[in-house]
Amino acid sequence: MKMNYDAMMEKTIAEKGNKNKLLLHACCAPCTSGCIDRLLPHFDLTVFFYNPNIGTKEEYELRASELSRFLSSYAPQARLIVAPYIPEEFLNEIVGLEKEPERGARCEKCYRLRLAAAEETARELGCDFFATTLTLSPLKSAELLNTIGSSLQREDGPTYLCSDFKKRGGNVRSGELCREYALYRQNYCGCDFSKK
Repeated sequence: MKMNYDAMMEKTIAEKGNKNKLLLHACCAPCTSGCIDRLLPHFDLTVFFYNPNIGTKEEYELRASELSRFLSSYAPQARLIVAPYIPEEFLNEIVGLEKEPERGARCEKCYRLRLAAAEETARELGCDFFATTLTLSPLKSAELLNTIGSSLQREDGPTYLCSDFKKRGGNVRSGELCREYALYRQNYCGCDFSKK
């Protein structure tokens, strides 16, 4: 039976009350824009930009800059943490999987790497929850992402907030905000493999 991750998120929010601390792993400004309206009313939000999968430093800095620009205008109350660009973290993780197809084993390793960093950072900051914007993309499996995120939570740490941000018009909202804020909207996930 297919899980309704959007309903699970709404239930968690209703049960846990408002203004818990949430660390949101963000892949880019467009995806963040489609998630933020759902989260800001309920959480003290820290946005965490950690994406060592991105192929070049220039692209990494462009995406981080666009995210910063968007948040400073649209959600100045959200804190932004931009992790250093260390592509070796991704490249070491996916050794032997370079020829895997998109959405295959390489992507799964990449998601786990980024969500593990989000969990660790959320733990260090004393956050109650961690989540990812990656579930906004129609090209990514919310089931896989939520399974990975849930597997990373520990008893004494933050809870992974299951989500499916593409639901309830998340992609439509992202498109609206991208146009309104003239956001750079890349046409590939980030790594050189997806760009090809």
